[in-house]
Amino acid sequence: MTGRRRTRNTIRPLHTRPRRATVLSAVALAACASLAAGCGVIPGATGGAGDGPITVMTWAPEQTGATNKPGMPAFARAYARWVNAHGGIAGHQLKVLTCNDHNDSVAAAQCATTAVKNDVVAVVGSYSQYGDSYLPTLESAGIPYIGGYGVTTAEFTSPLSYPVNGGQPALLAGLGKELAGGCGPVALIRPDSIAGDELPAMLDSGLKAGAHPAAADQRAADDTTEYSWPAQKALKTTTTDPAKKGCVIPALGDRTDTFMDSFRRDREEYPAVKTAATLDSVDQTVINESGGQSGPYEGSYVTGWYPVANDKRWDPMKKVIREHAFGDNRIDPADAGVQTTWIAYTVFKAAVESLGKGDVTADTVRKALDDGLKVTTGGLTPTLHWADESRLAAIGFPRLVNADVTLQVVRQGQLVAADKGFVNATGTLEGADVH
Repeated sequence: MTGRRRTRNTIRPLHTRPRRATVLSAVALAACASLAAGCGVIPGATGGAGDGPITVMTWAPEQTGATNKPGMPAFARAYARWVNAHGGIAGHQLKVLTCNDHNDSVAAAQCATTAVKNDVVAVVGSYSQYGDSYLPTLESAGIPYIGGYGVTTAEFTSPLSYPVNGGQPALLAGLGKELAGGCGPVALIRPDSIAGDELPAMLDSGLKAGAHPAAADQRAADDTTEYSWPAQKALKTTTTDPAKKGCVIPALGDRTDTFMDSFRRDREEYPAVKTAATLDSVDQTVINESGGQSGPYEGSYVTGWYPVANDKRWDPMKKVIREHAFGDNRIDPADAGVQTTWIAYTVFKAAVESLGKGDVTADTVRKALDDGLKVTTGGLTPTLHWADESRLAAIGFPRLVNADVTLQVVRQGQLVAADKGFVNATGTLEGADVH
């Protein structure tokens, strides 16, 4: 999979998000109005009135030195070809604009201003670490943000955000609950940053639900390239009880694989220590490149948002890829970004179809979602709807409506389902001590 490195966690405290209108400057509009700024187009006319075409945008970082999600915009283009080949959505041809946010706050804002300039009816299935840069612009224009990757707190607080998964809060809470029954001492390795400060509470909510002591909170410099000392400290911390196998959880985003390089060398003295992770940091590609069956993840539990990639519920998405991706190797059906984009477009399609013969605009799409539309996703998620405030509003996530996670395990170097169903982390997260 292209761009295996993962993002640093960017879950931020609710109070840090600015509430402001964004001025659409001519400079910003010009900066992303061309392909040179990272924007691409599936040909077609703009609009949405009557039976005219409708325009959306999908963005993600590509060709950067950190997180890359090229499969998301690439799949969005394939989806447009597929849906247009079958008559469009409710008779409307779909036009997809794409934009490269370059893992940069300015570029992310430029993508949003380009979306406004092109009168898109929604931003669908996108990834960006910079919610505080793009969401105010979308909010001021009334454009819904459907199915972001769940990588920032802003996605779970903005009234115009319609997330389809529970982001890292759900993954950590679900992981903690699972590990509580099978681990001795637990150590969490996380960035020494404001973003990293949010993580222990999420993990500990799961451990607490399983009557397990809180994890040892180990901070690591956010920009380090060597983790020998944190790895050694984690190993010593998790072997204080010789009767129980300790567990180490790296939650370092795109630095997780760097940490595991150090951890693997030092672990030889502590063979009983287990590892666990969340799917936003570790996927099948990372497991393969770290040694597969002989690597440090063998036997590890990994929490994800969706069923494993070989589950038959992904067959409709895979059919679209086979027939309309034209061999584009950026599109990996096992990539959680591609999977999220499929689910996001499923939500968007349902919203447009619910409008019947009415005009398709940002306002009407948003109203359909706000008025109680319930969207089924073929069992990939629970039924999704955003009409009511989430039960998790009290801990700062009013838009987090899907806290389901799946439990997977690495067996013979492959991620396979550990349980057949979903685990709902809502009740677990409600007990998180976020203050």
